[in-house]
Amino acid sequence: MKIAVYPGTFDPVTNGHIDIIKRGRKIFDKIIVLVAIHPNKKTLFTIDERINMLKESLKDLNNVEIDHWDGLLIDYIKKKKVNVIIRGMRAISDFEYEFQMALMNRNLYPDIEIIFLFPDEKYTYLSSSIVKELAMFGKDVKHLVPKIVNEKLIEKYRGKNEKS
Repeated sequence: MKIAVYPGTFDPVTNGHIDIIKRGRKIFDKIIVLVAIHPNKKTLFTIDERINMLKESLKDLNNVEIDHWDGLLIDYIKKKKVNVIIRGMRAISDFEYEFQMALMNRNLYPDIEIIFLFPDEKYTYLSSSIVKELAMFGKDVKHLVPKIVNEKLIEKYRGKNEKS
């Protein structure tokens, strides 16, 4: 069975993430969507909220598993005996960071393969940070995120967008 891990903070999951997962399913028998817990990164949503939004967003995809991890990705990969990481590549601005991480991961675990997938061009500008900023200022993001995420963003920012 060909298995790959798609790691990220998914704070929140966007349609761009979903697109990468769907593309990965065409190549691999199973995709593990790994929600990363970064101790130095402040997230809008808790780990449980992010996992629940992913579960709801991916419920119709039968070969996708959702998991979380609070250590080094390479340690998770070794524990699960998986040797492929999927990374999304939106634009050239992603390349330097992704290249550096790929080389470091390969240095730590030479058997690892990193696969870069490009989303549909309509998602190349899309990031969780942009979605959160738009939602924070009351802009409609329902075309950028799954329905559950849009609802949770509205809940998070309810009252913050209303002018006195």
